[in-house]
Amino acid sequence: MIPEKTDVGISWSCRKCGHIEKIKSQRGLILREEVNEKVTIPVFDTEKNKDKLSTVEVDCGKCGNNQAVWWIQQTRSGDEPATRFFKCLKCNYTWREYA
Repeated sequence: MIPEKTDVGISWSCRKCGHIEKIKSQRGLILREEVNEKVTIPVFDTEKNKDKLSTVEVDCGKCGNNQAVWWIQQTRSGDEPATRFFKCLKCNYTWREYA
């Protein structure tokens, strides 16, 4: 039986059969409400938000352009350093730099 708030006060409610019984004494009873909110992780679309990324002067290995956007992403386990990605503004070639 678990304690549950009802319109008549706090009652015991059976999870299995649904039986409800009013609690006679609330002494020593601790109630907690659980909030089950979905956590959403925002995904950053580099194609749509290219203007919001920081630019850096780095040579593209494909076309030789020296302007690229960059971002950091955790690609391995949490105890290892993150990976820095670059994307050329001219040819859209993407490469990574491991720390």
